[in-house]
Amino acid sequence: MMSGARLGFFTRLLDAGTDGERYRKALAQVRAAERHGFASVWVAQHHFDRDEGGLPSPFPFLAAAAAQTEQIALGTGIVTLPIDDPVRVAEDAAFVDALSEGRVQLGIGTGGTPASFAAFERSSGDRREIHAAHVAVLRDAFAGRGIRGTDLRLNPAAPRLGGRLWQATFSVDGARRAGEQGDGLLLSRTQPREVNQNLHEVEVPMVEAYLDALPAGVEPRVLASRTAVVVDADRLGETWAVAEPGIRRLTRTFLKRNADGDVREVARATDTHLGTVDDVVTSLAADRTLALATDVAFQVHSVDPPHEVTLRSIELLATEVAPRLGFRIGAEAAGELRALGAPPLSR
Repeated sequence: MMSGARLGFFTRLLDAGTDGERYRKALAQVRAAERHGFASVWVAQHHFDRDEGGLPSPFPFLAAAAAQTEQIALGTGIVTLPIDDPVRVAEDAAFVDALSEGRVQLGIGTGGTPASFAAFERSSGDRREIHAAHVAVLRDAFAGRGIRGTDLRLNPAAPRLGGRLWQATFSVDGARRAGEQGDGLLLSRTQPREVNQNLHEVEVPMVEAYLDALPAGVEPRVLASRTAVVVDADRLGETWAVAEPGIRRLTRTFLKRNADGDVREVARATDTHLGTVDDVVTSLAADRTLALATDVAFQVHSVDPPHEVTLRSIELLATEVAPRLGFRIGAEAAGELRALGAPPLSR
């Protein structure tokens, strides 16, 4: 038994088809995740590059998802805050939170490609300073304080969203800052690391720094994002064939490693968990980060199988993998996320 992390689903909306088909398939995947008891769904934001992600803004999509679901938490993973207007982010997040009756989880970070910054007339070199300033605006907005020195207040009000902020980082220092601020910590499956270094060898020190920095009385929130595609044995061969180009491309372009050799060995080096229920349970059980996580969000990237395989993987993760590894599903797990940011009970 592992940590009892809440089970989540993450997507960059990369299914085959037109843009509209991508959005509709992703919504179907969200509905499937809710049907099978996932506690959360997280969507990525990407500007300009269709091959990196299909969603320039997460909030219209999450609004559609809110209208089609009832209990699953709706997360951004992430909003690139330095190139967004924080007032507009606060307004859109507040709107979706009201529509969904308190289900938004707001993941933010400094990410994004340098070219994207230029298009928004921002400097990539200033991203950390801009991010810090924009986070301050978000906190003021959610706390009901005047925005940017004015008497204007966020509408709709969202006083609980300040307690549902999550910060993404690749560094121990970034994890420590998230802890100091009492926010959640978002960990990436593409964490930069040395050759032959396991993902958890980099991330466990980050989690430890985060936990050490949390103020007294603040509950930890650590989400680990992982690639996991669970298939029936009779689909395993064809799924590996589909997965091979994306796994090798990820290895060459992002991890900057040699992508030659047996694709299963290359996949292992990228922390891609692809296989039958038994295969995935065995490989995930060796990931020490998951024992420290409060939440785990599984994605199919960079395997990117057909839509029906993704739907079946969602089902198998919830019905077969989660019980064997102690991941928690259902209304109680989702409700814990919705309860974040609530005022303490009076005594």
